[in-house]
Amino acid sequence: MPTSRLIFINVPVADLHASMAFFGKLGFAFDEKFTDESCACMVVSEQAYVMLLRRERFSDFTTKTVADASTTTEAILCVSAESREDVDRFADTALTSGGTGAGDPMDHGFMYGRSFHDPDGHLWEVMWMDPAAVESGPNEYAAQQG
Repeated sequence: MPTSRLIFINVPVADLHASMAFFGKLGFAFDEKFTDESCACMVVSEQAYVMLLRRERFSDFTTKTVADASTTTEAILCVSAESREDVDRFADTALTSGGTGAGDPMDHGFMYGRSFHDPDGHLWEVMWMDPAAVESGPNEYAAQQG
């Protein structure tokens, strides 16, 4: 298994500046070296980046029809949170910044998450998992608890 890989997720957006403003309110920064009038490189972590690409630019990279995320789920993009409270803060900020709700909170005790759609309709989740469950695996953690 590789020791480390970077991940770049590419998503089409209708209004690049509006998308940058939305994700900026969620605390994400942008790498200006890889940002121009057609795309923005959103930094999720040192190893994960989301490329927000204007729909026209996104279509340059595929021969297939670009999905309309407001009517079709093409992916579920999930980011981690440091605590249950951080999940709520993040999701609440998304909802007050132009996102829309995407279902009820998911509470499994050792794992908690919420979902929302960004302004372009992409489905996002923010999840927290008890560090002990991360270490041992959810099934073993559940067995230890019960």
